[in-house]
Amino acid sequence: MSSMSSSLQLDLPLIPELDPQFVPASLWNRAFRELARRQGAAPYVLALERSDGSISRFETVVLPEGSPEFALNFRYIERIVKFLLWQRGGWKVYAGGAPAIGEHLRSVYAPGGERAFDFEFMSNVYERPFTVEITTPERAPASRETSSPLGRHLDGCRVGFDLGASDRKASAVIDGEVVFSEEVPWDPRPQSDPQYHYDGIMDSIRRAAAHLPRLDAVGGSAAGVYINNRVRVASLFRGVPKDVFDAKVADLFLRIRDELGVPLEVVNDGEVTALAGSMSLNDNPVLGIAMGSSLAAGYADAHGNITGWLNELAFAPVDYREDAPVDEWSGDRGCGVQYFSQVGANRIATQAGIAFDPAMPLPERLVELQRRMKEGDPLVRKVYETIGTELGYAVAHYADFYELKHILVLGRVTTGPGGDVMIERARQVLAAAFPELAAKVQIALPDEKSRRVGQSIAAASLPAIPKKN
Repeated sequence: MSSMSSSLQLDLPLIPELDPQFVPASLWNRAFRELARRQGAAPYVLALERSDGSISRFETVVLPEGSPEFALNFRYIERIVKFLLWQRGGWKVYAGGAPAIGEHLRSVYAPGGERAFDFEFMSNVYERPFTVEITTPERAPASRETSSPLGRHLDGCRVGFDLGASDRKASAVIDGEVVFSEEVPWDPRPQSDPQYHYDGIMDSIRRAAAHLPRLDAVGGSAAGVYINNRVRVASLFRGVPKDVFDAKVADLFLRIRDELGVPLEVVNDGEVTALAGSMSLNDNPVLGIAMGSSLAAGYADAHGNITGWLNELAFAPVDYREDAPVDEWSGDRGCGVQYFSQVGANRIATQAGIAFDPAMPLPERLVELQRRMKEGDPLVRKVYETIGTELGYAVAHYADFYELKHILVLGRVTTGPGGDVMIERARQVLAAAFPELAAKVQIALPDEKSRRVGQSIAAASLPAIPKKN
């Protein structure tokens, strides 16, 4: 099939059957760069600076000055910046190239601009006003990345937890062996009193600790940004007013650590996904993707270390159609959460005509899809094939920003035979449209148990237990 998008001709060898208007970012960008090269491409360099002084650099090409399609540069670079902000993070973007493109970025990433959400989010995370600095490709700063080891501590008696939007998972681990795992439903996002969150987290830790002879350490994962065990931004606490958040949520895990009296580490759930993949595969690099209530991601580099990046691929665009579905939090279109999560599965199922009770929450709708998939419902199978097709194109897009070798896909959406259908279809897309990538990138599911509780088990390995004298 050929699809026209902003004057670029795209050929999709495999079409997402239940979402046929999907415009893969990977193919759109490839077509754009080919057009730029035919017209005498101009260099363009982006560099993102974070509060610790680390810098991520991204080099590409754009249409030259005087091109009749010069305005396409605005969409291309803005979407690249959007991806980089949520993959790498940063409070300052150096826009190295045609000044008109930088001016466009300034107008979009500004209070009252189209990306005001991103402007405010990055300003909050990095505690500096978000800035776009216009420069030249030659003067854009060089890359200065940092990385550090994460977890892999398996000694002693540990509890690991993973906090999702619909359930809390917890595991008890003794010297690397799991002795207990469970999931407990909860509904944290609308709660305005953080005591609800505190009580729930402590309940899960204590229930798991009851299966240990003693408690030596606790590790946890949750969606959001956590720096030195402090909560910076997290969807689980969206219902908490800002003044209450600052007073009671920011230091929540430090209070839990002090009450338990043992080492405690909490990090972004995507980082733990990557850690789980790196530990299970014993190979790197690993991009971990967790398809749950949202889309979480994490990355272990070629040395098995984590970077200082955000890896919040829920907000990273993968679909460039003009009327792509809108993310209800950020207000942007075509972001990963609308494709690779419970939200995405429900969106594709309902637009295909699968009827749910309007009162049925998303986790229960997903269970219903999984039941019907197990029974061989052909329409539900197409839901998983559609998600898998879009995942294949997204993996090719991710390859522009990550060094890829292993991609491990976890989370509730992958549970049951639908997960296998998704992964097989994603591999077919890579083989058909990106054969050089298909030859070097492995997409895999962990075993069924690890799909559901693998993150809480890996989380248990986060803190080091001090050696006794």
